[in-house]
Amino acid sequence: MLRYALKRIIVALPVLFGVLAVTFFMVRLIPGDPCTAQLGEKATPQVCASFIAAKGLDKPILVQFGVYLGDILRGDFGTSIRLARPVTQLIAERLPLTVELGVFALLIAMVVGIPMGIIAALRRNSAVDVLTMVGSNIGVSMPIFWLGLMLAYLFALLLKGTPLQLPPSGRLTSGLTSVPFYELWRWPVDLKAGLGQVLQFFGNLYLFNSLLTFQWEIFSDALRHLVLPALALGTIPMAIIARMTRSAMLEVLGRDYVRTARAKGLAELVVTMRHAFRNALLPVVTIIGLQLGTIFGGAVLTETIFNLAGVGRILFDAINTRDYPIIQGFTLAIAIGYVLVNLLVDISYGWLDPRIRY
Repeated sequence: MLRYALKRIIVALPVLFGVLAVTFFMVRLIPGDPCTAQLGEKATPQVCASFIAAKGLDKPILVQFGVYLGDILRGDFGTSIRLARPVTQLIAERLPLTVELGVFALLIAMVVGIPMGIIAALRRNSAVDVLTMVGSNIGVSMPIFWLGLMLAYLFALLLKGTPLQLPPSGRLTSGLTSVPFYELWRWPVDLKAGLGQVLQFFGNLYLFNSLLTFQWEIFSDALRHLVLPALALGTIPMAIIARMTRSAMLEVLGRDYVRTARAKGLAELVVTMRHAFRNALLPVVTIIGLQLGTIFGGAVLTETIFNLAGVGRILFDAINTRDYPIIQGFTLAIAIGYVLVNLLVDISYGWLDPRIRY
């Protein structure tokens, strides 16, 4: 398995290089330039010439790409043009929110979508099956920005003052502060160093950090703030997972070993979960891994609607201001995460189906 994982990582390197190269050249095709986008009326030709020269954007594009590629190999993602801060620091600050939101959205999609698909398969052509598939089609069709606004309107305004009221924006209630574990434990951490940024990343995972440090109020409040954006973000993956689970279960339920298990007198729950569902898991796990891309793509809109300072929000601002290093660095970070998740999905095949050998 280790050899297989190493081979997959080596194969992924050209993919990551392709993502890096395409992003680098594509962002420079966007109309406008960083000077005009950031300085506005103050962007005179003389000022822009000095600005572009200072940022190294006056060199031939292939030279710029070579310099940037060398920096990436040293672990340097560049410095933000607009914020004048290292991109790695911004990733350590912003990526944790998107990771929490994406994981929570995917959990909601799995917890709801998989049982929906199983029930629909077991009740094929019944009213339950029809309603489930109609609901899945509606879920796939609803735009995230519209669903997010409707959820905020329902749970923040119409249900205001009830136990079901949920916060419509932000990550924590005003006045609450999540203290990172390394500060509580008084670790001497240099946030500009590589290890310090790794610790900062985990410290900015509010749910993980609050559990680690027993900050229960922070955990509860952060979880409540994640519910609405995670619901909005997880609806489309939920519908797709439900449809794939139904399709996979229908194929497996007609197999001989399922009929044999029923003929032996096994309980229907045992037949469904141990014999049918486990053998239907491979395509379901595959589609779950692929939905990660959908979730990260939808995070841009979701974080903007719910006023969350994550990857989506900073990428949106970076595109508007032509902040090339942020666009390139965050896109590469997301691509690395996507490759790793798909690697885990492939490795899980051997555990789900012992017949598969690496």
